[in-house]
Amino acid sequence: MIQRLLPFFTLVALFVILCIVSPNFLTVTNLSSVVRQTAVINIMALGMTVVIISGGIDLSVGSILALAGLLGAMTMEKYGIAWGLAAGVAIGTLSGLGNGLMITSLRVNPFIVTLGTMGIYRGLALIISKGLPVHEIPASYSYLAEGSLLGVPFVLWILLVAAAAMHVTLEHTRLGRYAFSIGSNPDAAYYAGVPVRFHTTAVYAIAGLLTGLAGMIEASRLMTGQPTAGQGYELTAIAAVVIGGGSLRGGEGSVLGTLVGAFIMGLLANGSDLVGTNPYWQQVIIGAVIILAVTFDELRKRRTAA
Repeated sequence: MIQRLLPFFTLVALFVILCIVSPNFLTVTNLSSVVRQTAVINIMALGMTVVIISGGIDLSVGSILALAGLLGAMTMEKYGIAWGLAAGVAIGTLSGLGNGLMITSLRVNPFIVTLGTMGIYRGLALIISKGLPVHEIPASYSYLAEGSLLGVPFVLWILLVAAAAMHVTLEHTRLGRYAFSIGSNPDAAYYAGVPVRFHTTAVYAIAGLLTGLAGMIEASRLMTGQPTAGQGYELTAIAAVVIGGGSLRGGEGSVLGTLVGAFIMGLLANGSDLVGTNPYWQQVIIGAVIILAVTFDELRKRRTAA
């Protein structure tokens, strides 16, 4: 139980420490900045959560984000904001669906398939754009990432809705129950009558949908469609799930834990900036936290098995 609550204790402790060491931390401006900066990773990590719970992995989400954001921005140039948003989310969904179909049809390890599509989707973004960003985005589109509603960053409302929807999906739907079953023991799930191929494909499509949404938020934040956006985001999203208590072996994970994991990394990055820490150390710290999180998970499982 203590190990399961460790991410929450870590987040609270980190928050208190930053309040003490930096007078600029506990301000509306700074906290709003943390929320806006971590929203994209948070939404991507929600999709990664269901993938990891099902026993899979998706290394292509950073590339999907770039492709969705780019094509959404290009659509927005010609047809307006609504069509651009729809196009970005649709591209993300189709990309995730492609991952799922290849994994289930070719019966190739998800690591290998998504490693390949990571290059394919990134390459397509660069080919379509010729390596150049898309700038002609309506000025009002910046509201998606930078606007506020009822004094709260608008992007936080989007995150809360996405998190609530994912929580309901995991805890109260057949898809969620089957995802846990497949991640715990795919063979047992198959013999129990679970449509493993269908639900595995659906899981990757959901991850793609959320990544497409994150790509459009990133385009709003940058006010460009960048074919190079999202580089390294896949590892950050995976780290958020693992730090939040998800298991890379599958069968474990939660929406709340993932949000906590993402905000831990967001606070580490923000706190490092406030206290003037070398930004390169952020990568070292996050890497160490990931190793510790996985180590605690392994120790817990060994004790349970014993």
